Amino acid sequence: MASGGVSVASLWTEVNRSGQNGDYTRALKALTKILHENREDVTALHCKIVCLIQNGSFKEALNVMNTQTKVLGSEVVFEKAYCEYRLNRVESALKTIESATEQTDKLKELYGQVLYRLERYNECKAVYTDLIRNSQDEYEEERKTNLAAVLAAMSQWEKIIFPDLGLPELTYELCYNAACALIGQGQLTEAYNKLQKAEELCRLSLADDSDVTEEDIESELAIIHSQMAYVMQLQGRTDEALQLYNQVIKLKPSDVGLLAVTANNIITINKDQNVFDSKKKVKLTNAEGVEYKLAKKQLQAIDFNKALLSMYTNQADQCRKLSSSLQTQNPGHPRPVLIQVAQLCREKQHSRAIELLQQFSDQHPESASGIKLTMAQLYLIQGHVTKACDVLRSIKEFKHKPGMVSALVTMYSHEEDIDGAIEVFKQAIEHYHSEQPGSAAHLALVREAANFKLKYGRKKEAISDLEQLWKQNKKDVHTLAQLISAYSLVDTDKAKSLSKHLPSADTMSFNVDVDELENSHGATYVRKKAAKVTGEILPKEQGEGDVRKKRKKKKGKLPKNYDPKSTPDPERWLPMRERSYYRGKKKGKKKEQIGKGTQGAMAGASAELDASKTASSPPTSPRPGSATGSSATVGSNVAPPRQQKPASSGASRKKAPQKKKKSGKGGW
Repeated sequence: MASGGVSVASLWTEVNRSGQNGDYTRALKALTKILHENREDVTALHCKIVCLIQNGSFKEALNVMNTQTKVLGSEVVFEKAYCEYRLNRVESALKTIESATEQTDKLKELYGQVLYRLERYNECKAVYTDLIRNSQDEYEEERKTNLAAVLAAMSQWEKIIFPDLGLPELTYELCYNAACALIGQGQLTEAYNKLQKAEELCRLSLADDSDVTEEDIESELAIIHSQMAYVMQLQGRTDEALQLYNQVIKLKPSDVGLLAVTANNIITINKDQNVFDSKKKVKLTNAEGVEYKLAKKQLQAIDFNKALLSMYTNQADQCRKLSSSLQTQNPGHPRPVLIQVAQLCREKQHSRAIELLQQFSDQHPESASGIKLTMAQLYLIQGHVTKACDVLRSIKEFKHKPGMVSALVTMYSHEEDIDGAIEVFKQAIEHYHSEQPGSAAHLALVREAANFKLKYGRKKEAISDLEQLWKQNKKDVHTLAQLISAYSLVDTDKAKSLSKHLPSADTMSFNVDVDELENSHGATYVRKKAAKVTGEILPKEQGEGDVRKKRKKKKGKLPKNYDPKSTPDPERWLPMRERSYYRGKKKGKKKEQIGKGTQGAMAGASAELDASKTASSPPTSPRPGSATGSSATVGSNVAPPRQQKPASSGASRKKAPQKKKKSGKGGW
């Protein structure tokens, strides 16, 4: 009997009823009473752990398992691993699963989730493939969804492409994962179409549920819309992408990982513009738990963008601090160094930037290609063209690429180092001769080398290149002509023997219509044709000429109010302001009273009050020093009294302070 007269059997009945109803808090109370009677009841302990997990009390459940290890033994391996997984102790969860004596299906399911979180995708794929092959239950669709997610992650982060496994796309989750895999393969149009299909399936599946509101549907579609915006961004449709990203942000989805990725992508669109918006968005990437929701490469990209944003907002110390931390975390990655170099260049410290690049290049030669390209660019900015050429020639991966050869030849030509340019051509031709003889790239380099040598008068050196080209194509008359021209300076006999291979004049003549050619659109000079003589042209007699058709003059339209009796205004062709009778626009009385001069002056009455203009008028007040009522005339230099508005009581007028307008970006 339990305390209080309640039997253990009735308590178990209560546990069973509460479990079926989903009232795990009530079940826990009954289990506590059972364990009070028998602390080592394995079944009661197991049930208590399950109830705690159902209530989300993972720490408490783990504490129970750790304190009752001897009693429980291997009964709760799955529950312990699951609690560790939910508490983001993924490594501990992996050890717990691997220590299990028997690998059940539910333990394998959890094992797959743990491997996915640890980004061990190959092992995770093997686990889910085995589960799908050897199990048949109602969770088959979820397993296929998880397998599709693994394939998408491998395509996105490891650039591994697998053949189509024939996974059905009957749900929006499967469709979404298939679209993510296509994005990793670079098939953006197909991925976008697949995401549209996922959106349709999501709406259809949620529309049947009467309890689901439109807001719930939009919240569920947020991850699909964010991925659609990402595809738009990759396609260069940045305005559309930005609009869709902001719609997702406004929904405030509960998934902190989705918010962080969306905010980060908005920051990448803003770049060095709209930095205030970027500073607001970067706060979303710092939310709690983001590090457990995203892959390592996603977190790395967010950290890189934080450092770049610090640089764009002129926070030099913060930029250096973040980039140094990133370099410590990713010692072989070139991007943290490039961010530091960009900051140094903004501070005009190019020499220090080059030293930093050289140091990284010496320490990590396997990832020095991009670093050396940046070094060459900095040398060019400083005007050290030869040093830039030396750096570029030290990049083995790009040394013989046509683009690199072109850049080097251009720079050597700028420095008037023709021998250096020819040496670049020589090394590139030798490389292709040994690796890809007779290829299009090989022959193109030989052609460019020959033309370059001929351009700078090195005809003797161009002979070997021209001979090689002519042997490849004996019908190339242009190359043969160049070869004969080059041999004419060295070996005239050889030039004469080669000239025999030139086609005859008859074979070189083309059926060209000269008149049509001269009259063509691109002709710069057109020969005037003589008039064709069809018969004798007799001289015209005097007075005889060509009869031409005379065009009838149209009568001009008259205005509607035209009066034929009245004489027209002779000044009607002049603008109104220039006519002699123009007196200006009439103004209203109120407008006439408003003056444009000093405060208090009256425009209409100024002429009347000006005594200088009305010399005959008597003064309105006696002049100082004269007798009252004197009839003396007022001088023309006497100024009238200035009228002013009555001021406010005891204070002079001050200009009211204007309110500053609030800018659109939130600042004053």
